[in-house]
Amino acid sequence: MVNSFARVSCIRAHNTHDCISKIQANKADAVSLDAGDVYTAVKLYDLVVVAKEVYEEGSCVFAVAVARKGTLDIQGLRGARSCHSGAKWTSGWNIPLGFLLAKNYIYWNEEQPLTKAVGDFFNASCIPGVGVMAPRLCALCQGQKSYVRDKNHFCETSHSEPFSGSDGAFRCLKTGTGDVAFLDHITIANATDAELEQYELLCPDGTTASLSAYRSCNLGHGPGNALVTRRNFQRTSRKFFTTVQHLFGRNGKARTRFGLFSSSPFGGKDLLLRDTTQHLEVIEEEEDITETLGLDYVALLKGLGHEGSSLSNSVVHWCCISEAELRKCEKWALNIKSDPLVCTLASSQSGCIEMIKNNEADAVSLDATHAYIAGRCGLVPVVTEYWGTKCNSMHESAAEGGELLRVTEKDLPPVYAVAVAKKSAKHINIHNLGGRRSCHGHLYSPAGWLLLSRYTVGDQESDSMNCDINSAYQSYFWKGCMPGSEGSLCKVCIGREEEEGGKASSRCAANHDERYYGNMGALRCLVGDADGRSFGDVAFLEHYSLVKNIESLETSGWSRGLSISDFELLCLDGTRASIKDWMECNLGPVPPSMIMTRPVSTTKVYDFLMKSQEALVFNPDSKFHLFQPQTHGEADLLFKDATQCLMLTSHLGYRTILGEPFIQLAESVFNCTRAGN
Repeated sequence: MVNSFARVSCIRAHNTHDCISKIQANKADAVSLDAGDVYTAVKLYDLVVVAKEVYEEGSCVFAVAVARKGTLDIQGLRGARSCHSGAKWTSGWNIPLGFLLAKNYIYWNEEQPLTKAVGDFFNASCIPGVGVMAPRLCALCQGQKSYVRDKNHFCETSHSEPFSGSDGAFRCLKTGTGDVAFLDHITIANATDAELEQYELLCPDGTTASLSAYRSCNLGHGPGNALVTRRNFQRTSRKFFTTVQHLFGRNGKARTRFGLFSSSPFGGKDLLLRDTTQHLEVIEEEEDITETLGLDYVALLKGLGHEGSSLSNSVVHWCCISEAELRKCEKWALNIKSDPLVCTLASSQSGCIEMIKNNEADAVSLDATHAYIAGRCGLVPVVTEYWGTKCNSMHESAAEGGELLRVTEKDLPPVYAVAVAKKSAKHINIHNLGGRRSCHGHLYSPAGWLLLSRYTVGDQESDSMNCDINSAYQSYFWKGCMPGSEGSLCKVCIGREEEEGGKASSRCAANHDERYYGNMGALRCLVGDADGRSFGDVAFLEHYSLVKNIESLETSGWSRGLSISDFELLCLDGTRASIKDWMECNLGPVPPSMIMTRPVSTTKVYDFLMKSQEALVFNPDSKFHLFQPQTHGEADLLFKDATQCLMLTSHLGYRTILGEPFIQLAESVFNCTRAGN
């Protein structure tokens, strides 16, 4: 090779989208991609096209549907098992789905992800790259499963997934795994006599044809593969591809030493470039992506929701509800070495739900009540916060090549709602809380708002024309602090810090800027501020981290001389119990918190969280702790501090995770109580 390119290194990536990310991050320089991924690379990663692969048919490919002879026609695909070259790929996804949608064979409500419509249409599929959030669309894939990212090749767009690419889709059909394969004509252009005898093309008019008739019997045609690079590297890339083609192309001077378009010496097929490539068409000047791929094809991609889709856009926008959460999120972004994280700020969990609905943020961890609200608004759970004991065994099993753990709702231990009072206030019990000062985590909190209604205002609702529990709480308690509320239930709140004039900022805000917010805040409220003023008689919170939070009151300087022996739980039978007896003395179970997002963003958010967990939770050398408290005095930032790991639960749905008793209570309350912002 000429001196200017005497040193060429090869970088291994996990899949095609990992290649794109590495090029953007200057960890690699170029790759050949399917046209669908080319569009992603240009529009979402700001890469540029520097060359096209040209085949015997030119730079385009025909998208075909192949089946065993006499088994199917194009009009009878509903309920079939399907094999696809790749998600968002020209011949395996874009053109065939465009055809099936145009013919109304597939019904797609665009408020839902296209993957759901595809999953409802086919019985089972292998669509490499579609992501683990659509398990039905990966059900037929054969790649190795592992919780460890570098060992997991299941349903990935890489040679390690046997059914990836056009050859893989055809293999999926030939092994009997699938009933129909969507791929490009290149794979069947040189079909063997046995393949010609056993398989046929499904034509748009409902007829069938020989595999050799792909020019007249296809679902459409689109651009072939192209090579992309970074914008600041395109000149060097053009020179490189011109040089290597001159040396190692089909007519290259050194083709006997190395064949640029030949993979057989390396025991594979279509390695780096398609084997059927005749030459590379180097693009001398940067073109608009519409010129490169064609106006009709780009219009098809936009119609399928390709641009900005979560399957390809790796940037995650995490919603934070306070400055403290924002600081932790920014440290998270600095410590995670995989996909980029952007931290956005809202004023409350309800505000995060609105931002995610409006595509202004991607994900947030929500308590059970807010998860119910988010689910009613169309958001879906990706993973669930887990505080049990299975995390290490799960990780060890996955590291040894075990399958991804798919838990059921029975595997998710709840936390418990408890009522806490000072031991010295012996006259207080669960039955005489009316007219007292109350401390609640926040408005809509499961322990301090929803479950509490059973034992305080629940009996009053039947006697009142107004069953709004917000109004009922205002009447039931004398005053209190329920951040996010109003009126008398804000009077005990103290905000963040004193401003000039003696007024506290962010007073009663539904976030950590109110020092009485959350489980730690409700405990502070029970104790009173640093001077012992502005306190409550009872605190309603969740049992997890209660002992640690009491100890934190001392270490953070909030109060002096208090220990767990100074507090007691209020039991439903009117008695009291030790703080440690929460299992027997509680107000009921609280479902776990969920990380929720829009349906189209589940894959992106899941992949990001799993990489974060691998690097920051299961890595003993990590200096940043995703779940543990970061500073004295702050608790439950972004996630509950008691969380041990995140469990994949998207297959369960939010209603299943919450459980029927919680759902029924939430529905009965929200039928009368409006969920505000």
